[in-house]
Amino acid sequence: MLKLTEETDVVTTTLDQLAREGARRMLEAALEAEVEAYLEKHRGVRDETGRAMVVRNGKARPRKVTCGAGTMEVSAPRVNDKRVDDGGKRLRFTSTILPPYMRRSPKVNEVIPVLYLRGLSTGDFKPALTELLGDDAAGLSSTNIARLTQTWVEEYREFRFRSLADRDYVYVWVDGVHFNVRLEDERLCTLVMLGVRPDGTKELIAVEDGYRESRESWAEVLRDLRRRGMQAPALAIGDGALGFWAALRDVWPSTRAQRDWCHKMANVLDKLPKRLQPKAKAMLRDIMYADSRADAEEHVAAFEEVFAVKNKKATECLAKDLDELFTFFEFPAQHWQHIRTSNPIESAFATVRLRQRVTKGAGNRNKALAMAFKLLDMAQARWRRISAASLLPLVRAGVVFHDGVQLERAEESAA
Repeated sequence: MLKLTEETDVVTTTLDQLAREGARRMLEAALEAEVEAYLEKHRGVRDETGRAMVVRNGKARPRKVTCGAGTMEVSAPRVNDKRVDDGGKRLRFTSTILPPYMRRSPKVNEVIPVLYLRGLSTGDFKPALTELLGDDAAGLSSTNIARLTQTWVEEYREFRFRSLADRDYVYVWVDGVHFNVRLEDERLCTLVMLGVRPDGTKELIAVEDGYRESRESWAEVLRDLRRRGMQAPALAIGDGALGFWAALRDVWPSTRAQRDWCHKMANVLDKLPKRLQPKAKAMLRDIMYADSRADAEEHVAAFEEVFAVKNKKATECLAKDLDELFTFFEFPAQHWQHIRTSNPIESAFATVRLRQRVTKGAGNRNKALAMAFKLLDMAQARWRRISAASLLPLVRAGVVFHDGVQLERAEESAA
């Protein structure tokens, strides 16, 4: 409410209070218009004595509603609808703007999980949202937030057992992401897989508990995906963790392997003195962004010529997985920016790491996995389709590409 000071009669109110008061008046006006439209629609409905069947019935008791402008007290108009349906059940007017028992707008409900997942602890909700929504922010206690997180555990359970028979993933990105569990000594290793469907959309496939990215852990994940109907992807992209690649050969031996260039560059640079790292990084980028495999191999030879004598460990590290690093040359050039690295997972998990740093980790492993799943699930809505999605069906069909160009076209141009 606006308040006048006794001394100066000057309005002393804040911009937020004005916004809430304006929102309250607009909401009440909208509710009045909604009721008036309902009454007008049924104005001609009469009983045997000629009395109207749909009439106003005063106003409901005031209730507090929280929306983007804050928390306000609203008294909604009521309607007395005396009509009955074919089954003899009494018809009732229900507001679509302010349904019965609604205390928060859907947008506010969306904000709560976002704030929690992005690092706000349960005890901080009340003071934080009071600042945003006013002193009467209702239903935002730590108990309610804790109850909300439990629903994510149920959502995660359903996600883990869903059928994948109607899904096809042409490319998949994999990674093992480690973070703390507050009430346990051992860190959680979360095995994550994202995929791209034939229409180019990216999708979360798996979020599972693993043990140091071991072969057995990854094999269990892959076998479970296969059991639920997932077919072998054409290409898997990940870092040099040996556990996944060994498991992939056992479960889906036909899937090609592409090693993550970002991880490889970091490993090579780690074996060089800092004074040489800028030069080495530039040369490694020349390899990574070469237009053809032949050009890339020339850049590899140049790198070895510069560093092999005094920094043999760095050149050996580069040569170790060279074939897997160059797999992308056998796929469409338009897709290279997507399949050379596992950045889709790295960027998506940045918010998980932020959350666990702020709160010192989830309380147990199940909640930690559910939190990771919910973050990634929410992020899916913002993931972009990959470039040239029309080429994905060709990849799935086994069409051969050489240096990023479809082989048949390359032969025609040579002729």
